Amino acid sequence: MPLTQFYTAASLDGFLADEDGSLQWLFDAAGGEDPAESPEDSGWAGFFGAVGAMAMGATTYEWVHAHEELDRHPERWTGVYAGVPCWVFTHRDLPVVAGADVRFASGPVAPVHAEMAAAAADRNVWLVGGGDLVGQFHDDGLLDQLVVTLAPVTLGAGAPLLPRRVEGMTLRDVRTTGALVSLTYDVPGGSGSRHGGEPLA
Repeated sequence: MPLTQFYTAASLDGFLADEDGSLQWLFDAAGGEDPAESPEDSGWAGFFGAVGAMAMGATTYEWVHAHEELDRHPERWTGVYAGVPCWVFTHRDLPVVAGADVRFASGPVAPVHAEMAAAAADRNVWLVGGGDLVGQFHDDGLLDQLVVTLAPVTLGAGAPLLPRRVEGMTLRDVRTTGALVSLTYDVPGGSGSRHGGEPLA
């Protein structure tokens, strides 16, 4: 059964980005590697190979656009995400990545999720971030799994992982790559509890 997953990385104290909205701390913690270019044992290749649609908020999109200099190097987007369609939630006009299937959306997430699920067909929907956008999907009962890689860094402040109270999650998988630990949790109310075999005790 296809899943809607929040696949992300966070500091040990639960932040996605620092106070300046930067993710550079993560690349530094991972030895300078982009997670999308990390080794097979990191789980990235298997995860993204099952993704048929993805979504992100405006702040995340703007950071990626600036960090990867996508106005001059659009191939950096297509080289990682290929032709997977991406919905960007925004109330502003944002730059388009040449050659990329980027679709801008606003308003309630449920109708857009239906579009993404239809586009993904029998593949998964990836919620890239940020945490508040993912929280809106959770509020509508549309979040199945949380897959978070914890880096050995504390930021003290910044953008929180998921600014919602979510209880009763079930541990599905644990994976380590160097100093990084990836945890997969099924979210109550989602389809994750019916997918992927028995959860870990």
